[in-house]
Amino acid sequence: MIEMKHISKSYGKNEVLHDINLTIQEGEKVVILGPSGAGKSTLIRMMNYLEEPSSGEVLINEVPLTKKNHLQMVRDTSAMVFQQFNLYPHMTALQNVTLAPIKLQMIPKDAAEKEGMRYLKRVGMESKANEYPQNLSGGQQQRVAIARALAMNKPMILFDEPTSALDPEMVQEVLDVMVSLSKENITMVCVTHEMGFARQMADRVMFVADGTILEEGNPDEFFDHPKNPRAQAFLSKILH
Repeated sequence: MIEMKHISKSYGKNEVLHDINLTIQEGEKVVILGPSGAGKSTLIRMMNYLEEPSSGEVLINEVPLTKKNHLQMVRDTSAMVFQQFNLYPHMTALQNVTLAPIKLQMIPKDAAEKEGMRYLKRVGMESKANEYPQNLSGGQQQRVAIARALAMNKPMILFDEPTSALDPEMVQEVLDVMVSLSKENITMVCVTHEMGFARQMADRVMFVADGTILEEGNPDEFFDHPKNPRAQAFLSKILH
């Protein structure tokens, strides 16, 4: 579904990503791990052209993303959940979820609200449909943000460290929603530091450091027998 060919990204003289090559299949669940500053968020943001490559190309369903087509291509294929929940503060949870379907997809308001309630129920937030973000906890806001991504009804959802802004006691409620989503036929790509979650939901783990993919494999292989010395050092710090 996604293919990245020889992707590099620099900010001035600082090269953040170097010669990245990867393929993600439709329906695959991929977790991207690595130390802070490794380029993980830049990598996932390139998958929907929020960051433009300095060189190389990104293809979605074999069609290259370009400056001219990327907005429509991304709208057609993916939704994103960010570190910060990015909910509109002057809108209720339901209004946040239905805004894009109504405005971008021209879905009638009644139909959008019916679907919106279904997605809020899906993430355990049906009872908070008419609450404003300021009245919701961080975990609740992030669950609304996930419902908003689901309401776009796209085949792929990108998650950029969706629990990093949450208090520890709120992390699990968001991870539980994501684990349940991983059982569905949605392509999921997630940057996270949650190792237990990665082992539980991923089909494949990618370890990114120094701006490149140093190792990838299925979760059991990666966590139990990492081959790359950087991956070994990273896991020994995180897991022990």
